[in-house]
Amino acid sequence: MSTDSESARRTAEARAAVAASLASVGGSVDADMRTRAADLHANSEAIAKQEKELAKQTAALAKQGAQWQKLADTSTKKLNEIGDIQNWAEMIERDLLVLEETMRLVDGRVETKSASGTSGWSGA
Repeated sequence: MSTDSESARRTAEARAAVAASLASVGGSVDADMRTRAADLHANSEAIAKQEKELAKQTAALAKQGAQWQKLADTSTKKLNEIGDIQNWAEMIERDLLVLEETMRLVDGRVETKSASGTSGWSGA
């Protein structure tokens, strides 16, 4: 029975060696997984903080964009008003030229150069 006992002892030692090897591998895998889990957790917190900051900056940018749009709308309105004033001045000038020519024809004067540098209406 010594061979049986020797065989049982070797089997027990082999099992113990395999169990120790598996425990060692399991421990290193477990430690690696714990490290990765800790990194994931830390990165998750950093990403959440960055998301919050990004949302804040996006809101500030939207507010600034709205202010610029308001400024652009106001500027466009003022430019249109300037264009309207220029059109009004040109219409007044044309009306004055017509009145000037009409007065010249009424008075029977000879055609002369007007103050605006034009020679009045041709014809009649």
